[in-house]
Amino acid sequence: MKETLIIAGFGGQGVLSMGKILAYSGVMQDYEVTWMPSYGPEMRGGTANVTVILSDKKISSPIAHEFDTAIILNQQSMEKFEPLVKVGGTLIYDTNGITRHPVRKDISIYAIDATAEAARLGQAKMFNTMILGGYLKVRPVVSPEHVMVGLKKSLPERAWKLLPQNEEAIRHGAEIIREVKL
Repeated sequence: MKETLIIAGFGGQGVLSMGKILAYSGVMQDYEVTWMPSYGPEMRGGTANVTVILSDKKISSPIAHEFDTAIILNQQSMEKFEPLVKVGGTLIYDTNGITRHPVRKDISIYAIDATAEAARLGQAKMFNTMILGGYLKVRPVVSPEHVMVGLKKSLPERAWKLLPQNEEAIRHGAEIIREVKL
């Protein structure tokens, strides 16, 4: 098993946090893991992405030029990373702010209205864990138990009181993700 994943969006959307949760989850599951963040100098509000590789074998390089899965959270990232999803791969995107939806017919495409749903529930900070839940439904590369351990490990202790809300957001994300047929 090997999953090469890019998560991309604006700084402040929890892009790097989602990657870190997945990386910790993979370590807890005894996978080989790389976590490689990239963000512009403006950080919050600027572009950010993270490459995560999870594998049951040694990983030769943390650099990836194509991806099994892309999680896209803004239009700039859609334009940059949609072409880099491997044929037969998966693209997941939050519909908020996307003006040009994915067009490829050689990949699986899923939409999740996490921004709108998190706002509707009054849980804006749970947006990224909702996205994570949708991803894990489509690509269950790590177990839910390990995700919760990874989540706790990636959050500062002062935020541990939010773990039950995050767990619920993960479950809810799995419920609201939907496949897009072109």
